[in-house]
Amino acid sequence: MFKPDVVVVGAGLAGLVAAYEAGLRGNRVLILDQENRANLGGQAFWSLGGLFLVDSPEQRRMGVKDSLDLAWQDWNGSAQFDRLADEDSWGSQWARAYVQWAADGKREYLRRLGWSAVPFVGWAERGEGSALGHGNSVPRFHITWGTGPRVVELFATPVLEAERAGRVEFGFRRRVDDLIVEDGAVVGVRGSVLADDDSARGVSSSREVVGDFEARASAVIVTSGGIGHNHELMRRNWPTDRVGPAPSHLISGVPAHVDGRMLGITERAGGRIVNRDRMWAYTEGIHNWDPIWPDHAIRILPGPSSMWFDALGRRLTGMSGVPGADSIGAMKQILATGHDYSWFVLTQSIIEKEFALSGSEQNPDLTGRDVSFLVKTRLAKGAPGPVEAFKQHGIDFVVADTLGELVARMNGITRGPALDVEEIERQIVARDREMDNAFTKDVQVMVIHNARRSRTDKLIRVARPHKILDRSHGPLIGVRLNILSRKTLGGLQTNLDSQVLDADGAAIPGLFAAGEVAGFGGGGVHGYNALEGTFLGGCIFSGRAAGRAVADRR
Repeated sequence: MFKPDVVVVGAGLAGLVAAYEAGLRGNRVLILDQENRANLGGQAFWSLGGLFLVDSPEQRRMGVKDSLDLAWQDWNGSAQFDRLADEDSWGSQWARAYVQWAADGKREYLRRLGWSAVPFVGWAERGEGSALGHGNSVPRFHITWGTGPRVVELFATPVLEAERAGRVEFGFRRRVDDLIVEDGAVVGVRGSVLADDDSARGVSSSREVVGDFEARASAVIVTSGGIGHNHELMRRNWPTDRVGPAPSHLISGVPAHVDGRMLGITERAGGRIVNRDRMWAYTEGIHNWDPIWPDHAIRILPGPSSMWFDALGRRLTGMSGVPGADSIGAMKQILATGHDYSWFVLTQSIIEKEFALSGSEQNPDLTGRDVSFLVKTRLAKGAPGPVEAFKQHGIDFVVADTLGELVARMNGITRGPALDVEEIERQIVARDREMDNAFTKDVQVMVIHNARRSRTDKLIRVARPHKILDRSHGPLIGVRLNILSRKTLGGLQTNLDSQVLDADGAAIPGLFAAGEVAGFGGGGVHGYNALEGTFLGGCIFSGRAAGRAVADRR
């Protein structure tokens, strides 16, 4: 009978990393997950595989000058830690350690496992317009060659080898319902055996209980993910005072099994949850026309050129009105209308150059590591195939040759007030006038010109500046944008060894947490805002810390 030294709850990326690190140090590891083996790697599998790195060779080759000081300035400006005496006390320490690792050690750690990046570095969350405020000052978004599946593979491969060697055992369709606590220490888990279900990856699975189980070990590492598909829990914790009313229409960027159950279970065992009101939902969500899970949403990763209007037809203002610049700032403007959606208005030239879609399955060229396919799809005329499919089949897209026709079709799919074509035209014409010169007072146009100073953006990411109503760049395209759930920024408070802390700040013996369930470390390493490329990295960094810590305590 397999007798583990460590039980890992969750077979996502953080769990695999923790198991890998613990196994390297001689531990026998049992990995439990409520889903089947097809879901190995969890949400990371569906990701674009972006990783936050600082002063990397990829950046330097693209002419980007980055440094630890600049990255830490950006992280602090984005996190805006304001609970340092309590809820942010450990998250801020995790943040400093993580940014240092991103500048020195992270890339080499991954390279030793076989990681490589696409040579073009992306510029995500460009910021609010202040050097000391939110945002990345330079491009730092390194897309993994092979996207999320490749990141998962880096750690799944050695863990599966350890399984074949008898050092790791998986318990799929095992749902943990309780942590076993004896004499103040966590000594194992107990839960329900779920009925076998051979559903494909990501598909919502059966919750029929056919038995129970118990597993004991000297350490338990909780790596169960966040609350992204638990809309009720998200709305309960939604920061209405800071962001605006919780959206009534919410679509899901994560599968149904991302339910947040283990947060409450760990809290009952004494673990402390902090920063419950911090979460990372996106404003650029579109309904997947070919869904895998319920309410399946895809995020548009936009370049800066689409014009952005709220539900009332008013153009979003400032840097948060620039697509891809300031997610939370845009959220505030959108929700302030009393509605939970907004609009992009753009041209065919913009969609061809600037629309990317989140998700490994939406980027088959990168995911399949096919160089010839990559060149064909990214440099050929026309939008990439997955983008064109959404344009043709997606319920959030409308296309027309004239603005009048476009607005009429936008009004055909509105969930709120009808848009006034004359008012939309007035705002578009005003911005179009700003395109006659290489200088401007329009913030968005400034950002477009600045973005094209980046070699990556000019080559493959930002369209040549042009007027929206210039028919040579048509047809016109309208996109209804919905709020999309994604990541939990708060979670179980942990020290730098990933030990879960109790209400008094003491480490609970035998209990560790890593990944999204721990706010990616400390209960909130990101603070209020994420700089992107930091979610997978946070799973890796905190899982690494947990796996090493359980080994060191033996």
